[in-house]
Amino acid sequence: MDDLSIYRPSNLLYDQERMSRYKPGGFHPVCLGDTFKEGRYKICHKLGWGGYSTVWLAYDTMLEMWASIKVKSADSSENSRELAALRALQTTAASHYIVKQLDDFVHQGPNGRHQCLVFELLGPSVDTIAYDYGEDGDQLDPDTIFRITTQLLQGISFIHAAGYVHGGWITFPDDLFEVLGLPEFEELTRIDGQPLGPGVPKQLVKRAFWDDWIDEDEEDIRIIDFGEVFVEGSNPGILAQPPDLRAPETIFTDLLDHRLDLWRAGITV
Repeated sequence: MDDLSIYRPSNLLYDQERMSRYKPGGFHPVCLGDTFKEGRYKICHKLGWGGYSTVWLAYDTMLEMWASIKVKSADSSENSRELAALRALQTTAASHYIVKQLDDFVHQGPNGRHQCLVFELLGPSVDTIAYDYGEDGDQLDPDTIFRITTQLLQGISFIHAAGYVHGGWITFPDDLFEVLGLPEFEELTRIDGQPLGPGVPKQLVKRAFWDDWIDEDEEDIRIIDFGEVFVEGSNPGILAQPPDLRAPETIFTDLLDHRLDLWRAGITV
């Protein structure tokens, strides 16, 4: 349980990533305006987070384009299978609905060494789009659902043909922020007035919600987050398996193969 009582109250303390992950071996504290890789990438917005990383909108000052940066926790950066799999899948990735990786580097911070993966900038998740439709009392068009499902299965087939199991499912014009919404943030301060530790972010940044995204009927999907990927036939050890996505056989055996992806794809659809 996070001890949030030491900080001044803020709603962002409760609906963003867990503060307890900001410790040695955990998340790197990122603030708006921070730069990575000797100033090349400038952080402009938060796109999201997971159990082992935070994801940020960044501007590539060298190529003059937008990108997303996945900053992995220090403990998940060691012996990571993700980068090797991404490199192996990149040759024709886009044509098989796999996210395009643009760059990678290691960043040294107060909580350790963090593997950073740079990707093409994508739109909102399918889950976010479906949720927004439900909030408005509407549904995705059947043709759109069929197209998304077809692309998902083609992407999975490509990953499996390359000998990998995904293991987990979880360029814009100048008006990008009109789609994302301007960054919302609050300064993080302690109630007792003491300074924050070096491993804690100085800001609480609200993730982007893509409120004005309207292109879901035209865009292709991309399969992302290869943090749980493993080579077919190998023992991946412990995988993060949300209860509502867990394949039944994994309750009784530790032997995992490509059928894990098929089960989760079926649940997703």
